[in-house]
Amino acid sequence: MKKLIKTLVICLSLLMMVTGCQSNDASETTETIAETNEPTEIVFMNYSSSGANEETLIEMVEAFEAENPDVKVEVQTYGYDDYFQQLATKIAGDTTPDVFELNIENFRAYANKGVLAKIDNVDVSEIHPKALEAFTIDNEQFGLPTKFSNVVMIYNKDLFDAAGVDYPTNDWTWDEELAAAITISDMGDDYFGVYRPIQTWEFYKTVEQNGGSMMNADQSEFTLNSAENVEALEMMIDRVNKYNVTPNADQMGGMGDWDLFKSGRLGMIVTGIWAFPDFTENCDFDWDIVVEPGITEKATHFFSDAVVVSSETEENEAAKSFAAFISGSEETAEIRLDANWDLPVALTDEVTTKYLSVTPPENKQAVIDSLNYLVMPPSLEQFSAIADILGEYLNQALAENLTAQEALDQAQEDITTQFPIE
Repeated sequence: MKKLIKTLVICLSLLMMVTGCQSNDASETTETIAETNEPTEIVFMNYSSSGANEETLIEMVEAFEAENPDVKVEVQTYGYDDYFQQLATKIAGDTTPDVFELNIENFRAYANKGVLAKIDNVDVSEIHPKALEAFTIDNEQFGLPTKFSNVVMIYNKDLFDAAGVDYPTNDWTWDEELAAAITISDMGDDYFGVYRPIQTWEFYKTVEQNGGSMMNADQSEFTLNSAENVEALEMMIDRVNKYNVTPNADQMGGMGDWDLFKSGRLGMIVTGIWAFPDFTENCDFDWDIVVEPGITEKATHFFSDAVVVSSETEENEAAKSFAAFISGSEETAEIRLDANWDLPVALTDEVTTKYLSVTPPENKQAVIDSLNYLVMPPSLEQFSAIADILGEYLNQALAENLTAQEALDQAQEDITTQFPIE
């Protein structure tokens, strides 16, 4: 009997040990499954939502996470003034965010540093082709645009009525613009016909309107002092110095160009579509828009921001998926429109219809029509420095210290010497 009891005790002990081992194995298996089901985490760093659109961006992120429950996005937002210093610090410290934002002016510089991954195998079918092209290098996509802006002519309808001048049309050239500007300016010393700034960002677009360019087609040579460019610069300066339909610095008296338009004393202003909310709220007169007049052809500005993927990310597929959603999905386009946050790049028929329905301006179709004439500055890493140098020579020409020919001849020599094309 004692032997039987002893045998039973031993068997029970062995059974408990086996059961315990099975329990531990099950627990470890459950923990492994739980770890496997943990969502992939990526970091997105941006500047454009800072201040007014942070909640809008979070809404976009939540829409992505709802469609991709296996991915969690951490958003890091910095003001534009601090953004690129913060980004440089993170890159240097090997903490580069998986996805981050770049504007078109800085895109090439970061691509040249090798910190951007190629973005392939994502759906870009709904993205506006020109916006998509802006972030390609050697036919490879290294960034996906999120929003873009262009420039139109905005005009004061009440002032045109008072001057007895027909409203502008999409077919206007600089000749029609000048004739209307002279008539409006003749209404009194406080009235001016048109405002276009004289600086590099206006120059590169204006010379394109006259058949010129800052560089040749393959960007192997600067062409700043071509005959077309000199003529275009003379036309820009004549608006101020010869005809005075554009106010000079003394006449502006420190006032900004938007403030001058909102005062009701400026007939036309060539500026970005981001002015619409301000003018809607602060202009106590009727205004509308047309496609920007050209000289021998049409050309207008293109501004864009993009999301890029870090070449160092360990979550490449999740990062690309998020970038594609923020860029080209109809969900984010709708959210962007509802927030009046620039123009979405996913211009589906539904998005375009919704965009056109929000007025003023009444002729919002001019924004869409202007997309046929987008031009970009030369895609050079040093373009900001080049723009500063050229801007100084443009100022010398405006001040009549140099002729337009002399200014562009000297700019051509100076910039070619300092920034040789390899």
